[in-house]
Amino acid sequence: MLDRYDPRNWPISYDGLIHTLITLGAALVVVFLFHWVAFAVLRRLVRTSSSQLDDVVVEKVRKPVRWALFAFAVSIAAEYDALVGSGWDRLADFLIPAALGWVAFALVKGLAVGYERQLEVTGEEVSTRGYRTRIAILSRTARVAIIIITISLIMFNIPGVRDVGTTMLASAGLAALAVGAAAQPALKSLIAGLQMALTQPLRIGDLVKVDGQAGRVEEVRMSFVTVRTWDERVLVVPTSRFLDQSFENWSRVSEKLTGPVMLHLDPIAEIEPIREEFERFVKAHSLWDGRNLALLMTEAYPESIELRLSMSSETIGDLFTLRCDVREHMLAWLRQSQPDALIRHRLEVEAANQRASGG
Repeated sequence: MLDRYDPRNWPISYDGLIHTLITLGAALVVVFLFHWVAFAVLRRLVRTSSSQLDDVVVEKVRKPVRWALFAFAVSIAAEYDALVGSGWDRLADFLIPAALGWVAFALVKGLAVGYERQLEVTGEEVSTRGYRTRIAILSRTARVAIIIITISLIMFNIPGVRDVGTTMLASAGLAALAVGAAAQPALKSLIAGLQMALTQPLRIGDLVKVDGQAGRVEEVRMSFVTVRTWDERVLVVPTSRFLDQSFENWSRVSEKLTGPVMLHLDPIAEIEPIREEFERFVKAHSLWDGRNLALLMTEAYPESIELRLSMSSETIGDLFTLRCDVREHMLAWLRQSQPDALIRHRLEVEAANQRASGG
């Protein structure tokens, strides 16, 4: 019973095992040294560059390339050693596509992160939003494609999967219809995402208003867009929604906007003093950018008038703060300087009391 544990009865000789270990170990050591030297030189070279793109790419692909080189070293050792070759031939069909897919995935991710870091350093925020959106959508599309291709190559090497695929070719027409119907939402999302990247009706960082809610675009994916509102809620909107229906984009061209403050006053109000106080207050405010400033009577009703106080600011956030300050100041000034201009709903009960008493 113990004879099978006797090394003399093993099918592998000591000399063959030693030869295998030496061949495999030497190949791995050579590849490890080559990888270490190559990336040491690359790191030294990228440090001399002012761009951050090459630094990120080198760091992202360093580990995947190491394992891909290890697979390459084992393949070389398998050519010179039958023991390594007998085991490696079964694994190579699965590990080599996985290693190459990992390298391609890391390369795309490194390029995307590197370009985003470059945009953070160079260029204005508004001008870089379009590039950030294209990078986000196209890099995700490329990574999804790499994953699908890698898994397909791995599964294609499984005999059972090949047999299933061969059997399904007999009913290719029906299968194509079924797959097409099932994949219609995914294909629609893919096309909508690519169209979003090319046409860019909105970009990452834009302030949009959709379904009555305003917020900043945080993320643009193939199937949905996330919008962060002022109260920190996150709206998840289908990507196709921005292509099929209308929405407001307040910062597509620039953050500079003109915003109104509406005042509804009694017709007895004196407009000129209100205009002078409004202009004085806004001109002295630090958030006004000096572009637009006007007070207009936009409506006149029998019991009220409507004044539109418009002003501008450098950013949307500054404009919102400026409008709030103007609204608060003008109401306080009206209460002090023109209290009769504020609308009050009055009931004349004196005459009604007299009629009720028979007077």
